[in-house]
Amino acid sequence: MEKYKRIFVVVMDSLGVGAMEDSPEFGDVDVNTLGHISRSVDSFVIPNLQKMGMANLTPLKQVEPVENSLGYYGKLRERSKGKDTMTGHWEMMGLEVKKPFKTFTEHGFPPELIRELEEKTGHKVIGNKSASGTEILDELGEEEIATGHMIVYTSADSVLQICGNEETFGLDELYRCCEIARQITMKDEWRVGRVIARPYVGKKKGEFRRTSNRHDYALKPFGKTALDALKSAGLDVISVGKIRDIFDGEGITRSYKSKSSVHGMEQTIALAQEDFHGLCFVNLVDFDALWGHRRDPEGYAAEIERFDVNLGRLLPLLREEDLLIITADHGNDPTYTGTDHTREKVPFLAWSPSMKGRGELPEADTFAVIGATAADNFGVSMPEGTIGTSLLEKLQ
Repeated sequence: MEKYKRIFVVVMDSLGVGAMEDSPEFGDVDVNTLGHISRSVDSFVIPNLQKMGMANLTPLKQVEPVENSLGYYGKLRERSKGKDTMTGHWEMMGLEVKKPFKTFTEHGFPPELIRELEEKTGHKVIGNKSASGTEILDELGEEEIATGHMIVYTSADSVLQICGNEETFGLDELYRCCEIARQITMKDEWRVGRVIARPYVGKKKGEFRRTSNRHDYALKPFGKTALDALKSAGLDVISVGKIRDIFDGEGITRSYKSKSSVHGMEQTIALAQEDFHGLCFVNLVDFDALWGHRRDPEGYAAEIERFDVNLGRLLPLLREEDLLIITADHGNDPTYTGTDHTREKVPFLAWSPSMKGRGELPEADTFAVIGATAADNFGVSMPEGTIGTSLLEKLQ
């Protein structure tokens, strides 16, 4: 018999809480996203995360740990070989990624790939390097508008991104080019996790602004996940933010795009006031995209504070038969060198109004405890080949 009717899993994208034992193998030494953010700012007000046990996971300069947490708290280690969005989320739902996705951070994409992309799209490629999305628009946006060339760039993630001005390049043309890029990058030697359409508006440097018409063309998961199992059992699997793109729609019954992390929490708050039966899976990307990659600890701290305010609105709406899990998919220490993600442990905060117990959970050896817990709650078997052990019995 199921314990919870609704489970909310909220991913604070990139909010790591300290280095993994193997972090140096990924180029990450003494990284700690949350801890170093706290150390970098004077004020850090997160009362709701505090009472859920967040400050018990890593020392925070301004926030004391609590003796009696609202629910349960702990840390999760990543078993997969990676530190990117898809790897983290796929593992949460039961898939262990043993071979990291291709990245092209140092030198851009190889000439053979670019040549094929130009031939098949009919556009000359400009850019072809690792860059911030806002910086590359300032650098090349005017040229793209004037010539019809296509801005292609990458990042520390396994991504190929294409910019297109909505008025001159056109959304339909941008999406067509991205579909071609997705086909090309299915080859093993060029296989990236995602191709991303990055539409923008504006006419000159300083005025360019990316729009919410972004679209991700992700690889399909290589196997069935907890999402597929829940959907097959007739349960609701609702996605908020970029979850649908990360799983390429697999296992999702209803999806909502978010304009920002604040908007994503507002959507989650609205869903908490609906009746559904199953899982609501939420990704809040601004922590990562706006602040982590741009190495802005002050902006990151302010984003966490905005989240905490909305968390304070969400908690009173949760019912006796609801379970809330707050976690992350990797780290992105804004005080570290470069612009890459960082290999870190992530938080696991769990609460339900029906919980009688509270306190610290043992550190888990995989993110996949999340999907396994959801499947166990609804009496659904995890698909063959997945990993993860349910924590349901510990969440009393």
